[in-house]
Amino acid sequence: MKRLEGQVAIVTGGARGIGKGICEVFCREGATVALWDVLDGTDTVNEITKNGGNIFYQKVDVTDQECVNEAVEKIIKDHGKIEILINNAGIIRDKSFLKMSEDDWDSVINVNLKSLYVVTRTVVPYMKANGYGRIVSASSINGTAGAFGQTNYCATKAGISGFTRALCKEVGKHGITANAVAPGFVKSVMSDSMPEEIIKGAIKMIPVGRIGTPEDMGHAYLFLASKESGFVSGITLHANGGAMPM
Repeated sequence: MKRLEGQVAIVTGGARGIGKGICEVFCREGATVALWDVLDGTDTVNEITKNGGNIFYQKVDVTDQECVNEAVEKIIKDHGKIEILINNAGIIRDKSFLKMSEDDWDSVINVNLKSLYVVTRTVVPYMKANGYGRIVSASSINGTAGAFGQTNYCATKAGISGFTRALCKEVGKHGITANAVAPGFVKSVMSDSMPEEIIKGAIKMIPVGRIGTPEDMGHAYLFLASKESGFVSGITLHANGGAMPM
């Protein structure tokens, strides 16, 4: 029996990177996945569909309440339920604090943090009505450790952990859990553009001796999205190969 058989999941920011890895793992485990992104998710959907996955793409701006409402209503009309919400969408606008513009700050806060309010608030009533739900949101090792040039990003990722701890106290009585995953150094378009010596230096700091993969993250999200995690709520799971933040 596949672990997510017959369940309907939303994965925001699912077109590439960690989001794509989550979509792949969830589809292999039997979920029907709604891939949300402002980027074109067609190639990801086609690739996963060819491998037998049940997935569809919706172009959704997770900061736009009307857009989110329409997408959720479409899922409910077509599938009747939403059991899993993965709040993965996020952006970076890195600059040292004194060079950071108000737009750099606001855009990261809106996409990374405000979107949790917009999307989760829209989905939770359907989970509540169904008496079941799994909400997993994307934090980061840098939400705890901090990082130069990322005051905006780190503020959002720390905020996501706080949001998760508070939300779990409100939704637990409805059969809904709320958790977060804090990835460490994970292979991505950004990591691929780094100089080789920087990558090697970062890997030396990881006890398991390698960079993480989107599939690694997909499996971390899978546990927290599964029925087996029903007594786990309010946590931030650090998935970083042992490179725990300070």
